[in-house]
Amino acid sequence: MTLVAGVDTSTQACKVVVRDADSGVLVREGRAPHPAGTEVDPAAWAAALDRAVAQAGGLDDVAAIAVGGQQHGMVCLDEDGTVVRPALLWNDTRSAQAARDLTAELGGGQAWADAVGLVPVASFTVTKLRWLAEHEPESAARTAAVCLPHDWLTWQLAGGADLDRLVTDRGDASGTGYWSPATGAYRPDLLRRALGHDARVPRVLGPAEPAGPSAGGAVLGPGTGDNAAAALGLAAEPGDVVCSIGTSGVVSIVSTTPAADPTGTVAGFADATGHYLPLVATLNAARVLDATARLLGVDHAELSRLALSAPPGAGGLVLVPYLEGERTPDRPHATGALHGLTLATSDPAHLARAAVEGLLCGLADGLDAVAAVGTPVRRVLLVGGGARSEAVRRLAPAVLGVPVLAPPPGEYVADGAARQAAWVLAGGEHPPQWALPGTEVHEADPVPQVRERYAQVRDLTAERLG
Repeated sequence: MTLVAGVDTSTQACKVVVRDADSGVLVREGRAPHPAGTEVDPAAWAAALDRAVAQAGGLDDVAAIAVGGQQHGMVCLDEDGTVVRPALLWNDTRSAQAARDLTAELGGGQAWADAVGLVPVASFTVTKLRWLAEHEPESAARTAAVCLPHDWLTWQLAGGADLDRLVTDRGDASGTGYWSPATGAYRPDLLRRALGHDARVPRVLGPAEPAGPSAGGAVLGPGTGDNAAAALGLAAEPGDVVCSIGTSGVVSIVSTTPAADPTGTVAGFADATGHYLPLVATLNAARVLDATARLLGVDHAELSRLALSAPPGAGGLVLVPYLEGERTPDRPHATGALHGLTLATSDPAHLARAAVEGLLCGLADGLDAVAAVGTPVRRVLLVGGGARSEAVRRLAPAVLGVPVLAPPPGEYVADGAARQAAWVLAGGEHPPQWALPGTEVHEADPVPQVRERYAQVRDLTAERLG
């Protein structure tokens, strides 16, 4: 048996899976937490990797390793390869003004979308570099190379001594704001505009191109960003939408053509196979279910049972679930709204149904946005904590209007990294085929009235907000 390892260096933890390269069968796994906060010393990621590897029984018998990781984080290195300052993570918002400034300087959203397939927001690396140049000019001046969390950890596995060995892949590079998925090339002028001077950037490897040996002698894969790794772990193909219902919602579609949305709603990322991964994020996802269960004083199983006992459309009761504002559509100051409350709908079942349908309608707005960039939707792969809800799984195909596949809960980012490692070993144009046993398939006739009614209330809410 040939073994491969996949690493997920996420915001909250490091996960390691060891799988059989041919079948994908899980052999062992480990996990270790990361520090909390929106800026972290990268040394903490290396320490967590060591603990997770130890828990997974070591990697001495592993033939190849690849790393998937949180996107956009800014890791600055000096000429000696020393970390200049703690890394700013994707969820650090101090660069929001820098994003607005950069957007205006280049001529607006269309100019950025044409250049790199996205419009700057505080998440993206390019905005963090501008913040660094403005607020910590000495750190900016020391910065000789810029990389991403997964790039840095791959570099550490390779020995971490030579800046020329920094590598990345299309998927993660596409979230920086200075690499173009459409051309496959960096935009050094945009990096220079942000940082104030030139800096080294990782070499972008092909999907199955080896990154050299690890310090332990295993073959290193190029790795990728977390969304691309998850799509690879799920074996998503063109037309497949990956819908992740976690703290936030992420809707991405595997596409054969690059996306460029001047509104910034869709980020035109690349995937880990040579295709593209247009992506939309929503702020309100699984916590809508948490909040409704808390309001009704029930657990999630009972919330699901209640929702399934009510009729489609919840008798006209609609929950617009903007409990923390929203970014798709862009309504940062919005609040949740409940509309259509009558004597007939004033019971737990109708509210539970309205909550599940409202959550799914919000994700359907994201689905519409990614579909609008040009790739017809074939099916939805539903993952994340919110996908554990039976009501969500069963109602999703009727609201989303396409078949829904619900794979079993898993570490799909780490699995995607492991599948990439196996691909690097095997070579060829396509990654190895690994089965996903236990996947549920849900199909239902679309119920367009649910979304139509939701859209009326959603837009009415927007009018009231002005």
